[in-house]
Amino acid sequence: MNTLIHARKLTRRYGDQVLALDQVDLTIHQGEWLAMMGPSGSGKTTLLNLLGCLDQPTDGEIWFEGKLTTALDRTELTRFRRENVGFVFQQFHLVDYLTALENVMVAQYYHSMVDEEEAKRALTEVGLSERLHHYPCQLSGGEQQRACIARALINRPKLILADEPTGNLDEKSEEVVLDLFRSLHREGHTILMVTHDITVGKMADRQIQLEHGKIIGSYLTSLQAEEDIENLLKKLWELKEEGKLSYQYLENADFLDHAGTLKYMGIKGLLEFSPGKVALTDEGERRMKDVIRRHRLAEILFSQTLRMDKDRSDKEACQFEHLLDPEMTEKICSFLEHPKFCPHGRLIPPGECCKK
Repeated sequence: MNTLIHARKLTRRYGDQVLALDQVDLTIHQGEWLAMMGPSGSGKTTLLNLLGCLDQPTDGEIWFEGKLTTALDRTELTRFRRENVGFVFQQFHLVDYLTALENVMVAQYYHSMVDEEEAKRALTEVGLSERLHHYPCQLSGGEQQRACIARALINRPKLILADEPTGNLDEKSEEVVLDLFRSLHREGHTILMVTHDITVGKMADRQIQLEHGKIIGSYLTSLQAEEDIENLLKKLWELKEEGKLSYQYLENADFLDHAGTLKYMGIKGLLEFSPGKVALTDEGERRMKDVIRRHRLAEILFSQTLRMDKDRSDKEACQFEHLLDPEMTEKICSFLEHPKFCPHGRLIPPGECCKK
């Protein structure tokens, strides 16, 4: 996964008394949805402003797609922000005497471009094709926020920063706006969202928790954690096939990045740890066979049905396998006439349908 932003030892002081951020390290990957949570005064907005190039730290570095933004002067920073960052705030900040279309076109002007058709497309994409010529006072809260999202997207930003974007919305409007953020995430946009809402935070790939200017925790959401477990189970299966699955092997450098996932697997009862030994539980074995079966059946499906080569079918299967439930897996297996080997010649664990 490619890195979009890497922040190192970020510190921000206001005067001699207020330490808003204290030696913060953070990496944001391209296409990631990151939720930033914490109590009021924890440093969330300060960090958002620094990453969005609205402010500079007292100390530390920010690398944005390989560019050291903390070395830019104010004029360079402003230009960089306009070209790379889109903002969505809790307060809409729409110009009252301009229509929705004109508000988006004002944003275009600041990006040294004015294209009415593109502005119309942006508003259409957020579901406001029938509200182009309405003024903010004629729009609901959810519609105003969608206009703000269209405005934020008009410069095709690499990073979308959203500060409590649903904080002023009713339940129905909140759901519409969150659906829009889900769509943006599926399209590959990188999103950093400040929120107090735990439910909203769980929609992200990852959550970070700030307190007193420090990141005190970084957590994968349940959906992402489950995908990480399944990806690691595939690696463990391959090690088992090669006779290499051992505690010592899991301690080597290749598995250091998986330490958190391995621990979570232990908590979920998929792995058992004892001094000098690691073993899959019965549930871990069942889960491992299931994910390997789904992956290798998906490989066969892509290679035979869509005529993909082995490498392409393997890559596509990595995405498709997470969408398959047991019933669909059995149907695919029956459709493929219960294959025993994947395109790479590796064994496919048999399912219940193979025993009939």
